[in-house]
Amino acid sequence: MRVLTWNLWWRFGPWRERREAIRTVLREERPDVVGLQEVWADGTDNLAGLLADDLGMHWTWSPFDRPERWNARLGDPDTQDGTAHHTGTPAYGIGNAVLSRWPVLDRAVLRLPTTAGGQDDGRTALYALLDAPGGPLPFFTVHLNSPPHESAVRRQQVRAVAEFIAEHRDAPTAVRGAAVGEPFPPVLTGDFNAFPDSDEMRLLSGLRTAPAVPGQVLLDAWEYAGTGAPSATWDAANPYVAATHSPSVRIDYVLVGQAASDGRGAVRAVRRAGDAPVGGVWPSDHAAVVATLAADRDADCDADHDAGATTRATTRAAG
Repeated sequence: MRVLTWNLWWRFGPWRERREAIRTVLREERPDVVGLQEVWADGTDNLAGLLADDLGMHWTWSPFDRPERWNARLGDPDTQDGTAHHTGTPAYGIGNAVLSRWPVLDRAVLRLPTTAGGQDDGRTALYALLDAPGGPLPFFTVHLNSPPHESAVRRQQVRAVAEFIAEHRDAPTAVRGAAVGEPFPPVLTGDFNAFPDSDEMRLLSGLRTAPAVPGQVLLDAWEYAGTGAPSATWDAANPYVAATHSPSVRIDYVLVGQAASDGRGAVRAVRRAGDAPVGGVWPSDHAAVVATLAADRDADCDADHDAGATTRATTRAAG
């Protein structure tokens, strides 16, 4: 099972050209499940829906409830105050999304807290229960606060996300009953805006300190990366990142619960993607992370990639 996470940098920069570069990368990667952050929507289109249609995937998304804060950053003369002047409402939506080769059985949204004193951008975590071949897959994607000094806010958000996962991690059994057997471990993806050794990532994984939820451990898939593999998903080699004068660092993650006794959910490989220009255009300011996880009928999953893209229906789950 190929899992990909990617922050798509909303409508910043040359977004039309970047959209085509994003499509190209996703077509080449052929993921089974995708967690996306900074997805845009307007009155007509949703980027997640466009990508899902192109890839023959199902999709669902969770819009942020404060899009005006993001619209004000675009530099568009018509949206300087965060609203479209002709309507008085935000011109563009923003949120997280999940794309899946398999139907979405259930979904839920968590509004991330910011009461620890951080800026409130309306960020969310999105849960989707996916009808995967190896059994229903509890899948999550999230986008934590970004200011470097807001570690306390991110720790608060991590605790909320961990509890959100605990609330839904046994959903496969609830949906399918005893027939599902041992459930697939939860998979969490996203842009955490946190260094690998940060308090927030240690708290979330529960491997180097007490976990945010007792007994709940999430493994960073990058532990299985090859020695010397380029790891920075926020990389100064990318001109969009270089312009911020920030250091290169890994802030985007695929995390997986403890593998099932039959090996489902075990990490087989992990690497970056979308980390170079496509047709002269960098797809995003972030690189994607692609992890391969063990799953039942993996051979069927791989063989089905090409044929399935032209036959699967798209599920449009309203945010």
